[in-house]
Amino acid sequence: MHHVVIVGGGFGGLYAAKQLGRLGNAVRVTLIDKRNFHLFQPLLYQVATGGLSPGDIASPLRAVLNRYKNISVIQGEVLDICVADKTVVLKDGEMTYDTLILGAGVSHSYFGNDQWQKFAPGLKTVEDALDIRHRVFNAFEKAERATNDAERDAWMTFVLVGAGPTGVELAGAVAELAFATLVKDFRHIDTQKAKIILLEGADRVLPPFVEKLSAKAQKSLEHLGVQVHTRAMVTDIQADGVVYKQEDTEHKIATRTVLWAAGMKASPLSEVIKRETGAELDRQGRVVVDPDLSVPGYADILVIGDLACFKHQGERPLPGVAPVAMQMGRYAAQLIRNRIRGRESKPFHYVDKGNLAVIGRNAAVADLGFLKFSGFFAWFAWVFIHIAYLIEYDNRLLVLFQWAWNYVTRKKGARLITGKVDA
Repeated sequence: MHHVVIVGGGFGGLYAAKQLGRLGNAVRVTLIDKRNFHLFQPLLYQVATGGLSPGDIASPLRAVLNRYKNISVIQGEVLDICVADKTVVLKDGEMTYDTLILGAGVSHSYFGNDQWQKFAPGLKTVEDALDIRHRVFNAFEKAERATNDAERDAWMTFVLVGAGPTGVELAGAVAELAFATLVKDFRHIDTQKAKIILLEGADRVLPPFVEKLSAKAQKSLEHLGVQVHTRAMVTDIQADGVVYKQEDTEHKIATRTVLWAAGMKASPLSEVIKRETGAELDRQGRVVVDPDLSVPGYADILVIGDLACFKHQGERPLPGVAPVAMQMGRYAAQLIRNRIRGRESKPFHYVDKGNLAVIGRNAAVADLGFLKFSGFFAWFAWVFIHIAYLIEYDNRLLVLFQWAWNYVTRKKGARLITGKVDA
């Protein structure tokens, strides 16, 4: 049988696998991922702020795919690819392929300042979310025991770098924690005096959205109590603060909690593809693909999701968001099916169903192309669209119940400080 190896169990890889699973004995599929679960990344910020537990937004890959008898799942890490031998090299072995689908995704980028990472964690994995949750809730605990005003203020100041969807959602969630959820929990601090500061290098928040919705999003953030600074370029991050430049003036914020949502870089596998095939990479390290998602000159290697730079539709490459990855995964499976059956395939075309970003309780912005709106109805649409795209039925019920409970009580039930606890 034609053997398809899929690297990465994110949205692109999982949707490709499910489509290929329907082909039965026509194709054999092996899905390789470092983790044994698929993670619903759009809701990671809720794990980071105590609204959900990791298990609410993660699904075991074997459980999701166990109905497809032609699919095998391997937990492993791909270190190299030998194009000449059509082989992927894992830490503990090798595997040959007839068609290779790469959906290894991206991680956060600090634009050459990797030393900032230990002071300002990004948000891409469950571990990142738990680290952020630890830092946020630990900050309030430290403030409760602070012995002077300067120390207390530093612990109660939260700086978020980057005002894309992740940064905006995190800022809104931290603001709701400080100004609503935790108000009655402490005796020596007033959490409503916390400062949540959002820094963005561009001239507005949510740059992918139209200016009108960006303005409404900023207004909603400020209504929640978030201080928004645009055209603010971060120049340094240390354990005790953040330095940024705005209109040629340098500012320093004394803080002990910085969260990073400002950039991304591709998986190291993109460099492997470049070495093996001579493929072009963009500035983020993504592989520039042909209209059918294949690496130029190598029809048997398809690159999907965040790892792909698709320049064949519109003035800009397609964004690295979940809907793009889902459609790419489905297309890749359809392309392989057509090739096996000797049929031609049309180039990939992304159907943009719109963008959504949530700011907080009853506050979101929605750009559906033909319709742009904000407020409660945008928030309501965001809630049910995210519920619908969760992979397993159990997760949908759990998340829906948690959100309903949190909405009524304003409580967040996963406010646990895990990992190494600072005494």
